[in-house]
Amino acid sequence: MRIAVYPGSFDPITNGHLDIIERASRVYEKLVVGVLSNASKTPLFSAEKRVEMIRLVTKHLDNVEVDTFTGLLVDFAASKNATVIVKGLRTVADFEYEFQMALLNKALNPEYETMFMMTNTKYSYISSSMVKELAGFHGDLTGLVPCEIIETIEEKYK
Repeated sequence: MRIAVYPGSFDPITNGHLDIIERASRVYEKLVVGVLSNASKTPLFSAEKRVEMIRLVTKHLDNVEVDTFTGLLVDFAASKNATVIVKGLRTVADFEYEFQMALLNKALNPEYETMFMMTNTKYSYISSSMVKELAGFHGDLTGLVPCEIIETIEEKYK
């Protein structure tokens, strides 16, 4: 079985993330969305809440699993029997950073391949940071994040 991991903080998940999840789920028999729990950062949502939101918006995808991880991505991928790491790209800057990370992951475990997927152009300007900033000013999140989680995000800023 071809298993891939799509890692990220997803704080919160955006329509760009969901686009990559949906497309990667058609390429691989199983896609594991790995929600990074990083103790050195203070996310808007807990890792558990991020997992809950991703599960809600991916419930239509039978071959998608969502889980949290800490530590090295290659260790998480190994725990899921994955051999591919999926990374979404919006810009050349994303590519430069993700290319370095792919080389590091390859050095840590030569068995892993990284697959880069370009985001749909209609989502190329969306980032979780931008969503949080807009939500902080009570801006309209329609079209930026899945509609099922807009209220959850807005509640954080009331």
